[in-house]
Amino acid sequence: MVPRAVDAAVDAAPPADATAPAAAPPAATALDTAEAERVAATLQALATPSRLLILSRLRQGPRTPKELAADIGMEQSSCSHQLRLLRNLGLVARARQGRSVEYALYDEHVSALLDQAVYHVAHLRVTSAGSED
Repeated sequence: MVPRAVDAAVDAAPPADATAPAAAPPAATALDTAEAERVAATLQALATPSRLLILSRLRQGPRTPKELAADIGMEQSSCSHQLRLLRNLGLVARARQGRSVEYALYDEHVSALLDQAVYHVAHLRVTSAGSED
């Protein structure tokens, strides 16, 4: 089980500035042990294809667990379990809409993180294809 990395505020809607462009990351500094553990927990969450599929669907807008499960071909209970883990890590937020619950990306940082991972994989593919000549 991944430890809860953020407090109960994650259960609320994303911050008011969540749609604002992501600020430039801070200058590269060495991580301390606690920060390295938090970053590792986030990266481990992104190391599962089903979680990446969930996050990619949430980039298109808020979805219910039922909608997400249908979109990616998962059982709803499994999808809800993955959403709970992603919420505990601060990657998604949930909001009640009447009797249902909708999930959305926590903020633009999550979208940028996905963009960077996809770009890196594409870059490696192009670079390795060019070196095979």
